[in-house]
Amino acid sequence: MLDRIDEAEARPHHRIWSRFEDGLEGELSVGHLVGKGVFEAWTDEAEFRKVSVDEDAGIVAWPGGIDLAPDALRTRLLETLTKAL
Repeated sequence: MLDRIDEAEARPHHRIWSRFEDGLEGELSVGHLVGKGVFEAWTDEAEFRKVSVDEDAGIVAWPGGIDLAPDALRTRLLETLTKAL
């Protein structure tokens, strides 16, 4: 499945870098989510930096059951990369 994430890391200003199993990689802002619903925890940048990859599911996740759908991340990343061309 192409949408599985192999690696991820938090970057400053609520940005996240991720690499998918097919080699696609890049950085996206998720700042628009900060403070909304379950993403309230991200108002503390230290909480945002606790990102990890759930290797079984291939998703980006944080403590407390917070995660981001890899298909949505992939779509946004491809849109960002296309605009950069």
